[in-house]
Amino acid sequence: MASFAQFGNDLYTGKRSFDIVGRRKLWYLIAAVMILIAVVGPLLRGGFVFGIEFTGGSEFVVSDAKTQDQAPAAEAVASVDPAAVPKISSVSNSGVRVQTDQLEPGASREVRAALAEAYAVPETQVTSSFIGPSWGADITGQALRGLLVFLVLASVVMALYFRTWKMSLAAMVALLHDLILTAGFYGLTGFEITPAAVIGFLTILGYSLYDTVVVFDKIRENTAEDGPESRRTFAESVNLAVNQTLVRSINTSVVAMLPVASILFIGAFVLGAGTLRDIALALLIGIFVGTYSTIFVAAPLYAQLRTAEPEVRKRDKKALALRAKAGVAAPRQENLTV
Repeated sequence: MASFAQFGNDLYTGKRSFDIVGRRKLWYLIAAVMILIAVVGPLLRGGFVFGIEFTGGSEFVVSDAKTQDQAPAAEAVASVDPAAVPKISSVSNSGVRVQTDQLEPGASREVRAALAEAYAVPETQVTSSFIGPSWGADITGQALRGLLVFLVLASVVMALYFRTWKMSLAAMVALLHDLILTAGFYGLTGFEITPAAVIGFLTILGYSLYDTVVVFDKIRENTAEDGPESRRTFAESVNLAVNQTLVRSINTSVVAMLPVASILFIGAFVLGAGTLRDIALALLIGIFVGTYSTIFVAAPLYAQLRTAEPEVRKRDKKALALRAKAGVAAPRQENLTV
């Protein structure tokens, strides 16, 4: 623990430093490859798997079943509609959920009776419900509108708070990076995208933005302190800020991921609660990806956007001249393996 604390102190004082901003092309390449995989992978796999809430269909839940074997459910559905392809999953410790395409009322009653017989339970312990595709379309539209409104408001607030649109642009690029990778994970693994997962997607935006604001605030503090006699270039000041907040970002992410992982385990393996599982899975992936994007995407991108400004280039040139005049070497950077 003491060595880790010393490591964090060395990063904060600049005694040790990782050249994160200077190697931005490498991070951009890694991000581009991951985004390409997240976009192309699901398409090659057959597209995203949406839950019944989005696609519509019939759902049956068998309560207090003596077994959670999926074979009786598949046989029960096939006995009524051989062409149906049911999605069968376990619910809690003694329930079975069966989802099918939209069934006629008569066929729905027959499936309910067949499931009751297959699991040897009274028909009253088999609930059935129907979700129309129009409801799923409404939910999808609301989620997209909510995402658009969030991005617009967040970009405006960040531009006003930091007094530069370039920080806002870098943060929005990082947010889109997080969304694409999180959604891509669902597409690659075949996990269903449910309303709970969408809530998780929207929630991770808040976490990612929070982490980015913390790093950007330190960047603003460092660059504001660089007076006329500063021997640090703008990119070096940004890199110092990233290193100073690196341990904090890691600690915050670990602390946030531990309870989310616990919720995921309890929801998936103990309670069999699909809603908890879907939200926790999206949050777990999003926290990890959000931490990465703040450090390796948002901060380097902001530095790149600013170093092209004439005023910043002039200040960098002066800092390098002062450094050369004083015989001071550039800050020593350590290798950061990936």
